[in-house]
Amino acid sequence: MRRQPGYRPWGERRLAAAFDPLEPAAIIRARKERLARIGLSGPKIRALKEIARAIVRGDLALATLGDIDAEAAHAALTAVHGIGPWTADIYLLASLGHADAWPAGDLALQEAARLAFGLEARPTTKEMMPLAEPWRPWRAVAARVLWTYYRTVKGREGAPILPKKSIKPKGKKHGR
Repeated sequence: MRRQPGYRPWGERRLAAAFDPLEPAAIIRARKERLARIGLSGPKIRALKEIARAIVRGDLALATLGDIDAEAAHAALTAVHGIGPWTADIYLLASLGHADAWPAGDLALQEAARLAFGLEARPTTKEMMPLAEPWRPWRAVAARVLWTYYRTVKGREGAPILPKKSIKPKGKKHGR
């Protein structure tokens, strides 16, 4: 499963609006003040510039991350300063649709696992890894199921619900 063509998360849309075209070289050249004006904090600016540098150097090949195994993609992302384990896993799962991404550090996912498996305590990030091993190579599917379970049981958000498109009748317009 890949991201739908044309879809861009809100942060990417703000960057794309500020930088046309949105390319790593433009981010590297951008002044911190300009990036701050579009809403980026100091740490996010440093991380974004480091990601851009990694892409330019060839250390981070975003186009191939969805095609390699989850551990290798995770390692490639977390090797870049400013990208932590949770961010890497969520990027693989939500942006690239990587089938085996497993965001073990996600609190809602940990709580869902506690509830679903009747555990006394919420499992740690380290404890979540062997728990998901039987679901390999479809751990992202398991994560989405657990988030949905969490949302249902707790009545909270655990995974986004996309708005349903309204279907309008075709043909004659009503009221004329």
